[in-house]
Amino acid sequence: MQNESSVKTEEKITTKTQQTNEHQIILHNDDVNTFDFVIESLITVCEHTLEQAEQCAFIVHYKGKCTVKTGELKDLKPRCSKLLELGLSAELV
Repeated sequence: MQNESSVKTEEKITTKTQQTNEHQIILHNDDVNTFDFVIESLITVCEHTLEQAEQCAFIVHYKGKCTVKTGELKDLKPRCSKLLELGLSAELV
């Protein structure tokens, strides 16, 4: 049985973790880039595995958008900028 102190400590840790990972890079569908290019870009820029990148590419194609990376703003900002430089349609939220 947990005491009240350990429950409150656990809640604080959970809240802090959620706050530091609240930002996302969202990739949007476009009619310009090929599946292969999107996959290669996600592997290079977002450090996805081949499987992750393929899944994200398909989700973007069929759903119109997909969260491709979550984390701290200082980590995501340069990644999102690089995706934009490559000609992909991405936003940081």
